[in-house]
Amino acid sequence: MSFIHIHIHSDSATLQRKFNLNEMHKPGDVVLGGLFEVHYTSAYPETTFTSEPQQPHCTGFDIVGFRNAMTMAFAIEEINKNSNLLPNVTLGYSLYDNCGALVVGLSGALSLASGQEEQFLVQKNCSGIPPVLGIVGDHYSTFSIAISSVLSLYYMPIVSYYATCSCLSDRQRFPTFFRTIPSDAFQVRAMIQILNHFGWTWVGLLVSDDDYGHYVAQSFQSDLILPWDSDTNELKRIVHLIKTSTARVVIVFAHKIHMIQLMQEVVRQNVTGRQWIASETWTTASVLQTAHLTPYLSGTLGIAIRRGEIPGLREFLLKIYPEKSDNGNYNNNLVIFWEFTFQCRFAPAPKDWVEGGGALCTGEEHIENVDTEFLDISNLRPEYNVYKAVYSLAYALNDMLQCKPERGPFREHSCATLQTMEPWQLIHYVQNVNFTTPFGDQVFFDENGDASPIYDIMNWLQLPDGQIKVQTVGEVKRSGFKREELTIDEDKIFWNSESREPPQSVCSESCPPGTRMARNKGQPECCFSCIPCSTGKISKNNNSLECTSCPEDFWSNPQRDHCVPKKTEFLSYHEPLGICLTTASLLGTFICAIVFGIFIYHRRTPIIRANNSELSFLLLVSLKLCFLCSLLFIGRPKLWTCQLRHAAFGISFVLCVSCILVKTMVVLAVFKASKPGGGANLKWFGLMQQRGTVLILTSIQAAICTAWLVSSSPAPHKNTHYYNDKIVFECVVGSTVGFAVLLGYIGVLAILSFLLAFLARNLPDNFNEARLITFSMLSFCAVWVAFVPAYVNSPGKYADAVEVFAILASSFGLLVALFGPKCYIILLKPERNTKKAVMGRLTTNE
Repeated sequence: MSFIHIHIHSDSATLQRKFNLNEMHKPGDVVLGGLFEVHYTSAYPETTFTSEPQQPHCTGFDIVGFRNAMTMAFAIEEINKNSNLLPNVTLGYSLYDNCGALVVGLSGALSLASGQEEQFLVQKNCSGIPPVLGIVGDHYSTFSIAISSVLSLYYMPIVSYYATCSCLSDRQRFPTFFRTIPSDAFQVRAMIQILNHFGWTWVGLLVSDDDYGHYVAQSFQSDLILPWDSDTNELKRIVHLIKTSTARVVIVFAHKIHMIQLMQEVVRQNVTGRQWIASETWTTASVLQTAHLTPYLSGTLGIAIRRGEIPGLREFLLKIYPEKSDNGNYNNNLVIFWEFTFQCRFAPAPKDWVEGGGALCTGEEHIENVDTEFLDISNLRPEYNVYKAVYSLAYALNDMLQCKPERGPFREHSCATLQTMEPWQLIHYVQNVNFTTPFGDQVFFDENGDASPIYDIMNWLQLPDGQIKVQTVGEVKRSGFKREELTIDEDKIFWNSESREPPQSVCSESCPPGTRMARNKGQPECCFSCIPCSTGKISKNNNSLECTSCPEDFWSNPQRDHCVPKKTEFLSYHEPLGICLTTASLLGTFICAIVFGIFIYHRRTPIIRANNSELSFLLLVSLKLCFLCSLLFIGRPKLWTCQLRHAAFGISFVLCVSCILVKTMVVLAVFKASKPGGGANLKWFGLMQQRGTVLILTSIQAAICTAWLVSSSPAPHKNTHYYNDKIVFECVVGSTVGFAVLLGYIGVLAILSFLLAFLARNLPDNFNEARLITFSMLSFCAVWVAFVPAYVNSPGKYADAVEVFAILASSFGLLVALFGPKCYIILLKPERNTKKAVMGRLTTNE
């Protein structure tokens, strides 16, 4: 590495060796330094370790980098002409070329900080104005990291116009570093905004093998690194991976030289159909906007430095001419620029150049007659940042020199003076600088030394003649809440595809509503499978990670994207089963009414008078109530129907069975009374005793129902356990014990009636109801014994249907068994409905 060797005498120091650098200088009261990339790269001589190392040789003239350097010269000249800024102070500059090599850039920075005077006096107090008070540069992030690390020891303020590495925002490592370009942290977030805007979730990322690329790779978690040394095999591998990848979008964070090498391999492998996303380093690079790259790079989207306007810059550039110095030599940088622009050589020209018919430069050529990018100021981006960086140092210096004595920011409220100022004093004022450019942009630095972030979004438009025009299609800037605000005009964007539509670049298509994402193990997050939601769960949005359960009263639709109300189920009057049961109930009621009418009409006939007509009428009424109470089990359950249905059912059936029980007991008593000495039995079965017995037995059931309703009343209930997609409306019994006692009491009375009737089955059968009662009770008990298991095992409305069927079946059984034969005789065999017929059989038997 090159170095400066200083030999110190007692009162002076002599510079023993200098760096061999491309440089430009202009004297002034205060000098600002500049580091620019005037050459792309450097050629390194072979190291032998037996002789003094030779310094690198700069190659590849960068016309844009030279224009950046001239922009700093223009800004300083403009400031010197401004009487309101730094009055009575003349700014000078010292500009160095980094030649695209860290060793050269760092050498230039050390030269700026230490000076290159051949000999200078050493003052005892080490006071005096330093060679430069601040530096504009460097171009590369890696160079800026190295230079800032070293020059921070000098407390030298550095304002970069192009170094974007987010690591440079670390105030602990780089306390004197500032920049007028946003950091990569913001650029990465801006890229993410673009990706999100177009829905690109599966993209390729290439970064350069330096600090600029490595910090971006950490943000994106990428491992595709473009080799700095142009490794051909590695480039082939990277391009082949791009070609075979399913990602249609490729982001490249790299410098122009890397993109040139990459695109050479892209053309060789003919990789088309890719949407390229450019970082700010090559978005506006004209060297890539060539005809043979148009099929591959047209339609590129990129982040670009904020464009600005610098009035008077073009006129200044037109006045640049190579001038001879006092020793008769031309400035080296101007000679290189002139020879590059006019394709000529200054004398003495190389022999092969003269022999080949090459032109000689005179220094009198007119630059305005040449079509050169140097004079194109329509798209000033890095130049605008250079302009702002120079003015930042100038305004800071102006604020420092306007300090009022005893009101300064330094020790004991002191101020810096033009004769005693030092670089570290300027840092305070640079941190607090705030001004507005002629273009209208406000310039200030945050606590990390970063400028207010804003980027233009560019698109490479393919013109009809095959050329490329870079156009602005939007911008991304930081809003007031430190969030990125993206504005983009999609109608202006040129897409390099047949459809002229944005490409799709996803690893997995978005999961439609009704499905959820399931991550594929070992693959990136954007690669997933879509699994349908299970029943009862939905997913309304695309790419949901989880399915959402529907509320209790709702269920998922077939598409699993909305919750719909669950179907309700209960024994309805409108469904076939409900209609049939209702019809049967009303039919039974109607038959009871007809039988009741027949009995009323024929109430004085022997057959009715002989069979305890009052109990028969009461039995018909109770049967009618049994038929009607079944209607309470049909329809949507409500509180009053739930409470009334079982009470009405229990009391009606007890009334019915009580009447049958009393009739059975009366039959037995009558036939026993017909025997000698049996008359005393009838006094216990008179009319009042019969009514009282029925009333008492029915009142017991009423008391059971009352206690049940008061203690644990039946209530309507929405049952969601029978079916997942249905709500079954049912009446819960409340107290199972109460319901069991109600049914058990009916069962006891029914069994007692059956046993008594069974005992009386062999009595004389002329109007002996014992056999009919036996049969009716047998059918009644059979129905209700079968009811219990059927009721327990029937879900929802079918439980109600089973209970209604049991009520109707047992009621029809009693009605037919007890009143069918009587009606048959009354209506069809009236000759048997006489006293003689009724009494005849009895006489014969006696």
